[in-house]
Amino acid sequence: MCSGSTAKSLLYRLLPILTWLPRYPVKEWLLKDIISGFSVGIMHLPQGLAYALLAGLPPVTGLYSSFYPVLLYFFFGTSRHISVGPFAVISVMIGSVTDSLEPSSKYLVTNNVTNETTINSDERDAARVQLVAALTFLVGIFQIALGLLQFGFVAIYLSEPLVRGYTTAASVQVLISQLKYILGVDVKEYAGPLSMIYTFLEICKRVPKTNIGTLVTSLVAMVCILLVKMLNDRFAKRIPLPIPVELLTIIISTGISYGAKLNANFGVSVVGDIPSGMRPPEAPNIDYFGQIVGNAFAIAMVSYVICISLGKIFALRHGYTVDSNQELIALGLSNFVGAFFQCFSISCSMSRTLVQESTGGNSQVAALVSCIIILVTILKIGELFYELPKAILAAIILVNLKGMFRQFKDIPELWRSNFVDLLIWLVTFIATIVLNLDMGLGVAVAFSLLTVIFRTQMAQYSILGQVAKTGIYKDVAEYDKAELIPGVTIFQSSATVYFANAELYAGALKKKCGIDVDNLIKRKKKALKKAEKKAKKEIKKNKKIAPEAINGYDAGNNNLGFVDIDMETKSQEPGDDQKGGNIVVPEHNGGVKDLKHQINIHPQPCCKPTLESLGLEKPPLHSLILDFTSVNFVDTVCIKTLKNIFRDFREIEVNVYLAGCHVSVITQMERGNFFSETITKHHLFASVNDAVTYVTRNQGENLPQTATVMTNTKM
Repeated sequence: MCSGSTAKSLLYRLLPILTWLPRYPVKEWLLKDIISGFSVGIMHLPQGLAYALLAGLPPVTGLYSSFYPVLLYFFFGTSRHISVGPFAVISVMIGSVTDSLEPSSKYLVTNNVTNETTINSDERDAARVQLVAALTFLVGIFQIALGLLQFGFVAIYLSEPLVRGYTTAASVQVLISQLKYILGVDVKEYAGPLSMIYTFLEICKRVPKTNIGTLVTSLVAMVCILLVKMLNDRFAKRIPLPIPVELLTIIISTGISYGAKLNANFGVSVVGDIPSGMRPPEAPNIDYFGQIVGNAFAIAMVSYVICISLGKIFALRHGYTVDSNQELIALGLSNFVGAFFQCFSISCSMSRTLVQESTGGNSQVAALVSCIIILVTILKIGELFYELPKAILAAIILVNLKGMFRQFKDIPELWRSNFVDLLIWLVTFIATIVLNLDMGLGVAVAFSLLTVIFRTQMAQYSILGQVAKTGIYKDVAEYDKAELIPGVTIFQSSATVYFANAELYAGALKKKCGIDVDNLIKRKKKALKKAEKKAKKEIKKNKKIAPEAINGYDAGNNNLGFVDIDMETKSQEPGDDQKGGNIVVPEHNGGVKDLKHQINIHPQPCCKPTLESLGLEKPPLHSLILDFTSVNFVDTVCIKTLKNIFRDFREIEVNVYLAGCHVSVITQMERGNFFSETITKHHLFASVNDAVTYVTRNQGENLPQTATVMTNTKM
């Protein structure tokens, strides 16, 4: 209902800052958050520049993406510790889109004087900025829509092995994409399936043309960054703040590049102009929407899964909760608004998050402090990095991939623990490498869902026995103390029963029971047909005898010359023998017999013949109990299969019962018209023990069955 309290609750839910900021403990947290924010801010600067390069965009867009989205998350996010902003995996996904739709080959310019072909980088970058703004806009729309529709649970469809395999493959693509900056060579851009392999082969061909100055710059930077990071890890408890090696590397390398004129003297490629000041908002170009909608959805899902995974890890560590739906909305608003300010899609960075937590950060106030540092850089400092070598940014990117490359250790661990998860990891990795990031993710999700179906089809089927003097029932093949109950079979499946495995369930049931049900039903039908043929012969014979008996009576012979036919006839009301020309004859006891009713014989309802009466051996069990405790839903195929099971076992004189059905399953059975005159709710029991107790006390009592019309003639 619409009310003031409802509106207030909704406002507090959409703006979590209204909940925690009024209760913010200034004395305990403010100083730590300022220190943490400063540490994260000086990481945002080099990573923003580097990841913009990875996305194929001008470096300044990385600074914008480190400011606007982070500021918005401060108001709408629910995690206190994660650091949102540019992230390598998302950047390389964006880079694959820019290389595909706006390749450099599209902007080649030929000099009529020198006949040289060059790339119009300004025009290309402007087009790519518009493309990425449209992509980021769609990412935000998808995330906001999913959040408002309470679809935060979609993250469960991207399992941990899938995400780790995907991010590992993305890190390999990042490595290959940055090799051209490390070596200082120009390579042709590829897009689509096998593009990563083609790019790697192209780089290998260009190795002889490596720029030595660029290579040396890259190697020195990587070694220095790695060494300082190792020192930070080793002395983390002794130093109050980690050494900002990435920021120092950028400052020092920019100074060296400016002083030694690396670009002019050694051909080392530099970042170039970084415009100062803020850009006015600009609406995204909707012409790109149709081409990038699939990529936008993939990026929206991957960025959300990474954020919510890290958010839940740190929330559990520090004793608070993260709202998955609000996180979707927060990320969506960050991307949606950022798209108007030339930002690219953001996610959560593990390295920055760890720094934010380890330096004492307790809230998103640290993010606000980092935004101030980035803002100052955009307004005043950015233009000073004109001479920054691109090789330095590539070195920073590759060093930060160290943690992702450690995920290759998952392979031996999953081999020992879970082979199916290993398959998901490997298929995701290979599909992403071969088919590129967008198609690879689709294949990975499809394969992951297929493994669920395969595992339900390969369910474990068991015959349960009773543990002596208890109400506990276990698999007799696994537990020595579990004993079979004479005349009772308890069948259990480890998976739910639905269209994909219903036929397998029925087959396994008949096999486990130790009875060839189909063959026994076939033999019974043959015996019934034989009995019917015999009955028809007797009827024909009776039709011949009856007229002779009538003629003998007309001649005055009181002794009928035939043997009486013992058939069930309908009772006659007094006086009916003269109606309709009925023919009656006197009985020996003074009664009369209606011969016309005997001549016009029709099959009458009677009890169904038993297996023993047909000369067939009766099965060794009288009751079958289906344990449905593991079944959480049924579909029409399952209901049809169950009806067939009841019918087949009833044919061989075995009663079937269901035990442990959930209320929702019973409701679905009712809607599917499962219950009838032959299958009633008397066949349902709350537990296996209840069903066993019933059938063992009532071995000779069957549930009511419908009458079956059969011809049973006695001579």
